[in-house]
Amino acid sequence: MSERKTQGTIVKVSGPLVVAEGLEGARMYEMVRVGTMGLFGEVIEIRGGRYSIQVYEETGGIGPGEPVVSTGAPLTVDLGPGLLTSIFDGVQRPLDRLRAKYGDFVVRGAEAPAIDRTKKWRFVPRAKKGDRVRGGDILGVIQETAVIEHRVMVPPGMEGTVESVAERELTLDDAVATLRTADGTRDVPLLQRWPVRTPRPVKRRIPPEKPLVTGQRVLDTFFPISKGGTACVPGPFGSGKTVVQHQLAKWADADLIVYVGCGERGNEMTEVLIEFPQLPDPRTGRPLIERTVLVANTSNMPVAAREASVFTGITIAEYYRDMGYSVALMADSTSRWAEAMREMSGRLEEMPGEEGYPAYLASRIASFYERAGRVVCEGSADREGSLSVIGAVSPPGGDLSEPVVQATLRVVKVFWRLDDKLAGQRHFPAINWLQSYSLYQELVDGAASRDVNQYWANNRQGAMAILKRESELDELVRLVGMDALSAQDRLLMEAAKMIREDFLHQNAHDPVDTYTSLPKQFKLLQIIIAFYHWAYAAIAVGAELDDVIALPVRAEISRAKGVPEEELGRLDELRERVRAAIEALKLRGERL
Repeated sequence: MSERKTQGTIVKVSGPLVVAEGLEGARMYEMVRVGTMGLFGEVIEIRGGRYSIQVYEETGGIGPGEPVVSTGAPLTVDLGPGLLTSIFDGVQRPLDRLRAKYGDFVVRGAEAPAIDRTKKWRFVPRAKKGDRVRGGDILGVIQETAVIEHRVMVPPGMEGTVESVAERELTLDDAVATLRTADGTRDVPLLQRWPVRTPRPVKRRIPPEKPLVTGQRVLDTFFPISKGGTACVPGPFGSGKTVVQHQLAKWADADLIVYVGCGERGNEMTEVLIEFPQLPDPRTGRPLIERTVLVANTSNMPVAAREASVFTGITIAEYYRDMGYSVALMADSTSRWAEAMREMSGRLEEMPGEEGYPAYLASRIASFYERAGRVVCEGSADREGSLSVIGAVSPPGGDLSEPVVQATLRVVKVFWRLDDKLAGQRHFPAINWLQSYSLYQELVDGAASRDVNQYWANNRQGAMAILKRESELDELVRLVGMDALSAQDRLLMEAAKMIREDFLHQNAHDPVDTYTSLPKQFKLLQIIIAFYHWAYAAIAVGAELDDVIALPVRAEISRAKGVPEEELGRLDELRERVRAAIEALKLRGERL
């Protein structure tokens, strides 16, 4: 990393955009300190001798003639033990320590180490003297929290023979090992730094074949995401984007969660901050915050820092992925980031693209999502890690044809379409089952058919066929009424209602219903599909539809999602009672 520093002078201030002269030698995306207050900024355009800088803090009071000092380095993040349980702003300043020092609002120019430099960590070596190591190899481990072991790796690009390894408590500024390299002896620091716009290297990428179980029935069964996959959650205001993101952060089958609040309302981030330390982690029983990193750039924070927050979050996520963990990143919402890009582009007087967004909108969004994936990590041993990225999008008025949604859909493989009509009907998650899709469906079906039940895919396909047929019959019902339908079609409408209300609807605030395992999802849907097929056969031999609908066992089906995970045998018993009840109707119909 270069230590070169130059100084220039401000010649223009336009909101978060500052133009300076005299920064000879400064490069694109180099960090600078702006004005006498030393505000954080980043060079985003060089035109002749003028350097355009986006400032990550409020520029009020800054004027021409004040100094701008380059740092000689791009925007980088600190990587090491202490990231978990922390909350950072977009440029990785620790908000908890800044609050203790300055109060409830971040003071301009405030600076503090991202991770506590004084705390001592017990380092347990895994490598020994004489070992040949290279970038990505694990030198030792630190118990970062009660549930996550921090694996201290050789930095990318470094290779050599181990001369010595520390066997003591270390601070972040201490060396964990000394290597003999081709360029001489070098210390391996406990603290690593990495530029946020540069993806961390991997040995190779592998297909995302393993499902990321979220515990949300509509997602796992109908529109699943794989570990290492990408998903987009667009929807209008009030449709439940943030609740979906919170549910995924709480329940997704990932080792670590990185939650990026990008331009969202402060009260939503407050809810995360209050809830996560109190919420028991279903995987460990410990507080969920012990495997979570929070990056907060709320709507009242400087607009330019939204871009930094997105890339800061994904760089931290890549760091833990490289240790061999499964990481899930939630970005809420990328629309706010795109709006910041549009504002900066306008101030730079660039040629606008569609709806005023910059021409590079799609490539910038792609550069973020394409850092997801399931990979074999760097290092001598084959160590697998994954990074799944789930981004919320907030299109104005719910218009899915707007540029941010369309640019996102070109690069993600899962589309969870939130519907304000469903939200208005109090159906949550308000994911439209006819407009959403997942390109990981076949991969996840294969894994679930192998690990849960061989009829998993048949169950899902049968349920989706019922829902699609219901939407076709809806038009007819609106024209001529339900009585015009045949008994079989009316039964299908009832079955579709059961799928919607007893399976797809899920209460995030119910302690049992908030999470559903894959085996329970299969059994719940299997009961409904079986009810439909058995009832269809009974009606075919003379049973009355009204008698089928009036069966007391239907009430038990509607209450089945309240069965605890440890009592799934009750669902098998319920299925048998459903079969027996309909069989009795069938026999009565045959006699008639």
